[in-house]
Amino acid sequence: MKKDIPVKVVEDIAIAVVLEKETPEAKVWNVYLINLKNEPIETVLVTSKGYGLKDGEEVKTSILRHSIGDVGGKDYAKIEAIDEQVFGLTNEYWLSYYIDGHIYDKKFIFLPESIIDSNFIRIPVVNKPGVMIA
Repeated sequence: MKKDIPVKVVEDIAIAVVLEKETPEAKVWNVYLINLKNEPIETVLVTSKGYGLKDGEEVKTSILRHSIGDVGGKDYAKIEAIDEQVFGLTNEYWLSYYIDGHIYDKKFIFLPESIIDSNFIRIPVVNKPGVMIA
């Protein structure tokens, strides 16, 4: 039964949208998985998609699936590049990984217009500016 399935809580894992570099012509953005644990996470899979309203029309991006592999303790891995044009959409990242043979999963959601300068922090481990959800 459902009550018999152990609930594994995702802790010390974050997804961050990071400003890689900025020129007068353009900004380069990437999305990272950040493992804040001291132990590695294994067989990491991430799906990403965007959805919402843009110019009054319903918009959905393609669902992308990323096989990241293993991510060491206090380390990070690039998931994908992201374009500023989708910052006005809801950007969803569904993460799954294993620790000691147990599966963990969590959905991370960046709400529309949440990726803005006033929400920037210095992203741990990556050490660059961006917006992070833990």
